[in-house]
Amino acid sequence: MPKEDSLKKRYIYKLSTNLTSAVINFLTQAIIPRGLGPKAYGDFNFLNNFFSEFINFFDMGTSFAFYTKLSQRKRESGLVFFYLYFCGIIFLLVFGFVIITNFTSLYVKIWPMQQLFYIYLAAFFSILTWFAQRILTSILDAYGITVFAEKVKIFFKIVGLVLISLLFIYRQLNLTTFFYYNYFVLLLLTAAFFVGIKQSGYFSWKVWQLTLEQIRRYLSEFYRYSHPLFIYILVGLIVGIFDRWLLQVYGGSVQQGFFSLSYQIGILCFLFTGAMTPLIMREFSISFGKQDLIHMAYIFRRYIPLLYSIAAYFSCFIAFQADKVIYIFGGSAYREAVMVVIIMAFYPIHQTYGQLSNSMFYATGQTRLYRNIGVTFMLIGLPLTYILIAPKAKMGFDTGAAGLAVKMVLLQFITANVMLYFNAKFLKLPFWKYFGHQIVSLAFLLILASISVFTVNKIFCVRNIIMNIIVSGSIYTLLVVSIIYYVPLLFGLTKGDIQHIIQIIHAKNYYQYFKKI
Repeated sequence: MPKEDSLKKRYIYKLSTNLTSAVINFLTQAIIPRGLGPKAYGDFNFLNNFFSEFINFFDMGTSFAFYTKLSQRKRESGLVFFYLYFCGIIFLLVFGFVIITNFTSLYVKIWPMQQLFYIYLAAFFSILTWFAQRILTSILDAYGITVFAEKVKIFFKIVGLVLISLLFIYRQLNLTTFFYYNYFVLLLLTAAFFVGIKQSGYFSWKVWQLTLEQIRRYLSEFYRYSHPLFIYILVGLIVGIFDRWLLQVYGGSVQQGFFSLSYQIGILCFLFTGAMTPLIMREFSISFGKQDLIHMAYIFRRYIPLLYSIAAYFSCFIAFQADKVIYIFGGSAYREAVMVVIIMAFYPIHQTYGQLSNSMFYATGQTRLYRNIGVTFMLIGLPLTYILIAPKAKMGFDTGAAGLAVKMVLLQFITANVMLYFNAKFLKLPFWKYFGHQIVSLAFLLILASISVFTVNKIFCVRNIIMNIIVSGSIYTLLVVSIIYYVPLLFGLTKGDIQHIIQIIHAKNYYQYFKKI
């Protein structure tokens, strides 16, 4: 079997991909919303969100179970084939649902103001995205050949940027061509991932025929793992679809576009921390399989406060530069989305904590507890969504996309900290220490971001948007680095970490820094 890449090496490549993705997404997000306009951009994201939620329901958390089990049993090709067959069933269920709504005309009520042609395109796009980016990536990560996967992702990100740029330049970017563009890139990515899986040395095509005994065993195994999540996933489906459906009904496609743009901007912040989530989940799974709770606690203590602070670093800056960020990404057509972007800028902060906590629940098999926490707060969120989005004539506040943003950020904060409490208790770590770190770290970063923006706007009076962001970002970064040097605990670091970084910088041996981080 090939030598498995180390966690550090895999994270560096994951981070490299995410950094490259951040640059490419920055460029594509400055093209796509402009090229499509708020309405078409809103339609695309409304449909994509619906089918993503629908697929997650049929997934039923089994993709996480599959990743966890394959990480522990890499040579079991039967497990891979079983799950590939399961993916085929999901494909048939999704398209079967669309066909039924087509013949019964239910699609008019389920997808208000949407053309049937785009509904089919969105269904296939969501399935392909889920399969390539979650299932096949999980297989490669479980095999420990993340480096190959990340190189392939970087290559196709660049290809995608070139294609979308050409469509925009030649004025051919519309909703139809945008779907086709995504199909082309995703199909090539899928083919490349299959090549990597075949060459990994773990996978054998010879065992594609599963016996009835194998099927029964796998069904039982996935059922035991995932059936406690049924209610959670069902409620998640209802809430996830209801939120965007209600926004579509009362706000329309333009408000949908405003919310979608703010959400995509938030994702840019999450890119820097999201790289670590599947890798930490894998390490949790392996350590729990060995009953090594000490190592699990070490990983939790070492990485989670640091990743939270990194997400907060980007989010706080974007919140203070929302108007300029909107102009860069969407142009003047999205100028009314400023408040939505300010609110949603804080979403990735606790999304980091939430996803890392989720990985802990999945890795340790605490799916019942995970379900109970999630269902409770999602049900609380249903009436909150209605109150914030519904018009005043129907007992609502009529806040549109901004209202949905408030609901998502608020519930994300509460849910993530409840999960943090139970994870800290499981690992015998001090919950209030981690909770206090969130508040103090965020407060300092908000103060530093406000100082940098005030300095550039009021003292230096930099009017050019790009230069304003560059200068204020540089000042903000210098302030943050200065604070970290004197109070490293704010970023989840220690004095020893700072001294080690300084030694590496003096020696100019950056490779050793990444090797020992």
